[in-house]
Amino acid sequence: MLRRWTLAGVVLLAGAAVGIATGSVIPVVVFAALAAFASPLIFPRSVTAAEAQGRSTDDGLAVIYWRPGCPFCVRLRATLGPAGRRAHWVDIWRDPEAAAAVRAVADGNETVPTVILAGVPHVNPDPLWLRKQLLAG
Repeated sequence: MLRRWTLAGVVLLAGAAVGIATGSVIPVVVFAALAAFASPLIFPRSVTAAEAQGRSTDDGLAVIYWRPGCPFCVRLRATLGPAGRRAHWVDIWRDPEAAAAVRAVADGNETVPTVILAGVPHVNPDPLWLRKQLLAG
């Protein structure tokens, strides 16, 4: 659980250090906002890999495998915006089956984000491309 918040904690501590060094509260506020953005809070509630695959089969939505603290996942989530709700999100750190599914399509690596869209895996896809795909479907 702690490693899920590591990036957000580091950003918050950096903001506090900059705030103390400059004697200003503005960096603290800015870094606190960045820490919230880097936290797991910006991601939709994760489901298990099995649950996501079953739901995807029923509703045709994409499955997005991610992990907390991953800057590429944060970039993807930020780019998707509300379109990110049109997918099932699976945290590979919470579900060993999800981590195995990612390794199976990413040459044995746990490279995230990995997206399964219409049954086709996409390892670290372009966020703008994925946004268009989610909005089109």
